[in-house]
Amino acid sequence: MARKTRAEKHEIILRKLESSARWRDEMGYDSVWQRMIDLYRGKHWPRVTANEDLIAVNLAFSTVNVIAPSVSVNHPKIIVTPNDPENSDRAAFVEAVINHTWKHHDFRKPFRRAVKDFLIFGHGWLKVGWQFLEQERTIGEEERNSMVDDASLEAEMFAMENPALAGGLPTDEEIAANIPNTAMMIVEDQAFVERISPFDMYVDPEATCLEDAQWIAQRIVRPLREAQEDKRYKASARKKLDADNILYPLSSPTSRQQQEEYLYDEERTVIFEFYDIANNTISVLAQSGEEFLVDPMPMPYTYGQPFVMLRNYDIPDFFYPMGDLEAIESLQLELDKTRTQLVNARKRYARKYLYHERSFGPEGREALASDQDGRLVPVVEENKPLSETVIPMPQTPLSPEIYAYSDIIEQDINTVSGISEYARGSMPEIRRTATEASIIADAGNARAADKLAIVEIGIAYVARRVLQVMQQFMTGEQMARVTQRGGGDLFVPYVRDDIIGEYDFSVEAGSTQPMNDTIRKQQAVSLLNAMAPLVGTVVDPTALAKHVLTMGFDIKDPDKFIIQQQTPQDMEVASEEAGAAPTPFGQTPVPSSPDMGAFAPTGGVPPELLAQLQGQMGLDLPAL
Repeated sequence: MARKTRAEKHEIILRKLESSARWRDEMGYDSVWQRMIDLYRGKHWPRVTANEDLIAVNLAFSTVNVIAPSVSVNHPKIIVTPNDPENSDRAAFVEAVINHTWKHHDFRKPFRRAVKDFLIFGHGWLKVGWQFLEQERTIGEEERNSMVDDASLEAEMFAMENPALAGGLPTDEEIAANIPNTAMMIVEDQAFVERISPFDMYVDPEATCLEDAQWIAQRIVRPLREAQEDKRYKASARKKLDADNILYPLSSPTSRQQQEEYLYDEERTVIFEFYDIANNTISVLAQSGEEFLVDPMPMPYTYGQPFVMLRNYDIPDFFYPMGDLEAIESLQLELDKTRTQLVNARKRYARKYLYHERSFGPEGREALASDQDGRLVPVVEENKPLSETVIPMPQTPLSPEIYAYSDIIEQDINTVSGISEYARGSMPEIRRTATEASIIADAGNARAADKLAIVEIGIAYVARRVLQVMQQFMTGEQMARVTQRGGGDLFVPYVRDDIIGEYDFSVEAGSTQPMNDTIRKQQAVSLLNAMAPLVGTVVDPTALAKHVLTMGFDIKDPDKFIIQQQTPQDMEVASEEAGAAPTPFGQTPVPSSPDMGAFAPTGGVPPELLAQLQGQMGLDLPAL
């Protein structure tokens, strides 16, 4: 087979991108995503000129913003375990580095945006890589003089060591003339995690998941002048860059026209980063160009293409999953129609009155139409009783079924979305038994747990890639904040050799979720009750007490509440000092005073503190 030229490769990639865009359009993905955005924003009605109130009861917005905080509100607690026993000690430090990096660079922000995409569109995209950017700067006079002095000194030393060659060395004036006026400065040298819009990702149309895709591409819209000056691109290609008109796939020609008018003052160009997964290469090309901005070259990352995809509700044999809003779209629109009909019916059948026009002057008619409370209405006709002057117009009352139908739709939305009325912040009118409520809660929790698992797996996957790019590209010394066991933070310097090795990544269950203070205390107490029978046999009471105080009651320094454990030798010495007889060998020592409490010999929580916690929680705590 003949080897393809650069022009042929460029043409093949352009055809692949065009086929992916055509496939997305024919399958209706772009239009569906646009509808989901409009649904989330409350734009449920098309633009009309009808003289009617259009109501949007935006439960779609509520659905997304109930689920999103429940799975991605906090920084995750990433757990690192070694694949090699030799890295067991290093794994704890790598874990501290990854958690510090995640918080320091605030990777939570792009991840939360990707989770929103995951709920609205059915999928979210994250890009993980390394930023290494240089920027040209002007060299100051002092720095320039220092560079000249260093070069002159180097020339003098060379002349002393090689006298025969001294005649060919440049003079001080020639050295100064060769010193540049500018230098390159590193402005970014770190791992990055960023959210990518689903509209900007193009994939192999034959793929059913990211793992079997032969290629993937990212569209980047840049100002034309900025792209033409980017020295990462070939000079011959970037000078030929041209402006592009249609930047995003939008649902209507009107939207395209509005966007073009908005961007009229600044010309932009569309650039594609094309990742050939099958051949492990990357290339960069422009939508309107005829040659590569960056010729195909090996992918820069050891893990290959840099994208991570969060998938919501998978559809067999389809690449793109379904989001939460697509399932409730028809119900949401039906609810809007019902509420709109209800509001307009109330207006149409609002209270109206029949009156004799000659009975009222202009002032009386104006007062009659006024909604001011206590307004006096002057009557001109004095020969008719007031009961015959103004009479209510007969009305057709609204059917109660309209209100009931609206409630049915809301219940259907809650059922389909898996969000109970409790989660939306309201209390249901239907009284259920504790068993029924538990079943409903468990069903909802199962769906929430599935989403949480997807998010946690995605975080672990991203964390693994962050470590991989750090192992690959990190230079120099970095700093990590490590939390000590006794509390307090310690800043530890490290280099690339300190984080080498293969590791498995996971996320501590529920660490990304918001924690209700009452629930946290109840969970701690439940654990205490469950472990109480095992205390003294397989459970360390001191460790259990510390865990309950720390995790359940947010006590930063639990050691101050813990009675120090006494060994038999310590107790024997204390008894001898007090004048008591030593404990015979083989017998269990007992407290010298009943005031020591049940925890004194083995360690644990003092009875006074347990009593305080019991009063705070209103629960019976076990005696350990």
